[in-house]
Amino acid sequence: MSSSENWPCTTKSNPENKAMRSVNKLIYRWIEDKFMHGCSDYNSLEVRKKSRTKLQARESFAEHNIPHARGTLFTNPWTAFRFVQQHGFPVVIKPNVSGYSRGSHFPITNFREFWKAVFLVKIWWPSSIIEEYLLGKNYRVVVIKDEIMSVIRRYPPFVVGDGENTISRLIDEENRQREELGLLPVIHLISKNRRIVTYLKKQNRSLSTVPAKGEEVFLYNKIALAPGGVVETIDKNTLSAKNRELFFKIRESFDANIFGIDVIFEKGIEFDYDRQKCIFLELNSRPFLEMHKYPRFGAKPDLDSYFAKLDAIQLADSGIF
Repeated sequence: MSSSENWPCTTKSNPENKAMRSVNKLIYRWIEDKFMHGCSDYNSLEVRKKSRTKLQARESFAEHNIPHARGTLFTNPWTAFRFVQQHGFPVVIKPNVSGYSRGSHFPITNFREFWKAVFLVKIWWPSSIIEEYLLGKNYRVVVIKDEIMSVIRRYPPFVVGDGENTISRLIDEENRQREELGLLPVIHLISKNRRIVTYLKKQNRSLSTVPAKGEEVFLYNKIALAPGGVVETIDKNTLSAKNRELFFKIRESFDANIFGIDVIFEKGIEFDYDRQKCIFLELNSRPFLEMHKYPRFGAKPDLDSYFAKLDAIQLADSGIF
């Protein structure tokens, strides 16, 4: 941090606060080096601070009457337990600070999965969020001033059966296509690891199972890129006018130069948000824009004009935490 205003009762002569500041800088530098490689940096420090955590996003959604899941922040697992008792399953449990779905657990449908998640989530961050889970279409919408830059739909890793080949063979073919399309290393290959095997086992399948022709077999629940998730470009013109205005409203409320907005629509982004179940998830002040350039499905977008506008932005506090 570059300003002492973030630290209560900070003075230049207070060695304890200086030490805290140094530790804080080291933590965020480690996060930057370990997890933020390739993420854009077009917003001011003020905007980044206001949207740094999932709790801040939830509070902003509530303030501006934007649909979001019922949920609560918790450090004590019993707080999360009481939430489930009141609202039931399914739920999602995720760290208050994270990205790329790291440390997130969903959909949680029973108490065995719940108790496992409430403790494992603490590996990533001391405070956590529990929310209702909505099964629907997951989108990342990148919005800049008065423009929608890009819209993608995100999928967990999956293969489509042909009635002849095993899931293992289908994974090999999918990986070959990803290499041929030049999607690596932004889009990852699908590994036949324990994570995939375990997820298949929950579906009474294995790598040797032969799916029916046209059958979609999901290999993991997370949409993150690391386990093999992929993206599809969505024609921006298909967004309803009401949805478009809502995305603009969210950006304007923070006075951000850019936001990557994560949202789930039950039916789809082409239908008005208030005519279907819809949950806004997160605000990404430093969205990973590279994945928008490498769709597995849909046309490869031309984003050069948008990057030209963004690169022209002058920030005095870029790289400061």
